[in-house]
Amino acid sequence: MKNTVRGRGMYRRATSAALALGVVLVAATTQSAPAQTLKTLYAFTGGADGAYPSSLVQDAAGNLYGLTYGGGDPSCFGGLGCGTVFKVDSTGKETVLHTFTGTPDGSTPAVFSRLVFDGRGNLYGNTQFGGTSNAGTVFKLDTTGNETVLFSFSPGASGNLPSGGLILDGAGNLYGTAYFGGDFNCGKGVGCGTVFKLDRKGNQTVLYSFSNPPDGSNPNGKLLIDSAGDLYGTNVFGGHKCVNPSGCGSVFRIDTAGHETVLHAFRGAADGGLPEAGLLSDRAGHLYGTTDGFGAAGNGVVFRLDPDGKEHVLHSFTGGADGGSPRAGLIWGPDGLYGTTTYGGNFACAFGCGTVFKLNQLGLTVLYEFTGGADGANPVSTLFRDSEGNFYGTTNAGGDLSCNSGSGCGTVFKLTP
Repeated sequence: MKNTVRGRGMYRRATSAALALGVVLVAATTQSAPAQTLKTLYAFTGGADGAYPSSLVQDAAGNLYGLTYGGGDPSCFGGLGCGTVFKVDSTGKETVLHTFTGTPDGSTPAVFSRLVFDGRGNLYGNTQFGGTSNAGTVFKLDTTGNETVLFSFSPGASGNLPSGGLILDGAGNLYGTAYFGGDFNCGKGVGCGTVFKLDRKGNQTVLYSFSNPPDGSNPNGKLLIDSAGDLYGTNVFGGHKCVNPSGCGSVFRIDTAGHETVLHAFRGAADGGLPEAGLLSDRAGHLYGTTDGFGAAGNGVVFRLDPDGKEHVLHSFTGGADGGSPRAGLIWGPDGLYGTTTYGGNFACAFGCGTVFKLNQLGLTVLYEFTGGADGANPVSTLFRDSEGNFYGTTNAGGDLSCNSGSGCGTVFKLTP
């Protein structure tokens, strides 16, 4: 199963509304929305079921799968647990498919990570820690629940702390990013991160090591791959020197020969900065993404990058009713872009409980404001849309408020337009 794009051969289908976004700047207005129905499918308790879930994937039967950053084995990670792989069915029943144990198994999947299916129903993912050197792993979980560690990172040239999700090409190769490691002349001796490939036999190849400046450092989001095999992604830091001493991040392309091109380096001003998520594309070759910070009001932006590298800010978040700090990636919906903000919206939570939004040529529409109660709070995951038009996602807090000293351990939710 490929995660692919078009434009220089990008092959993700875009809707007519998406194509309109490719040529028309979105007004920075916030629209009212008709009532949306949000249902909490599952609230994590922080015990054996896990805590703090990541983005979701869905199988043909409608079951949802994800990772949790914490919970699981109470003997792991000082009693906080090392995380789980879980399934939630259409009735809201959760099943733990695997519980991480640390070394050599793996530990603490990133909240920005996401599982990926192959054509046989096997799941692939990564953990930030654990493995033979406690520097992270890439793993496979088969249909019977057996886990295999395909690769263990070490704090060296291969990179370590793999925090973005994986993608899978048609030949069965996995691609991903490591937040640290690589070139240890960079990042004050910890390395500025790598882009890597893992073949079906578990052989790892470092495709690129970041050496900021000027190329950027600390890739965190999931990669995109086009039909020519070029990879696209974001760095949280590096690029231009800006108001942040570590840099404000970049958008990059790596070709099949391992050559990197900086498509845009954020300046930490109205253009945004600190992109934590991966990218989305349309048929015309535009790239779309979010930044966690900066923008006109300092609360992040949604941006479009033209094939010639010109950036357009489609919306600058105020941190108020429209939300703030969009840390997750975007998806296409029937009439525009859809995403989440971690903060803003309802201020029952400190800095706001977060929102679900839609963005098109009419402006930004807040579809749902989380309250911090049973519905959850502070989403950091990318949404998933099913064939019937329902949206699914996770929150990093709220839900069962007996968990995490009253803040909750997160939820899996369904939003019906």
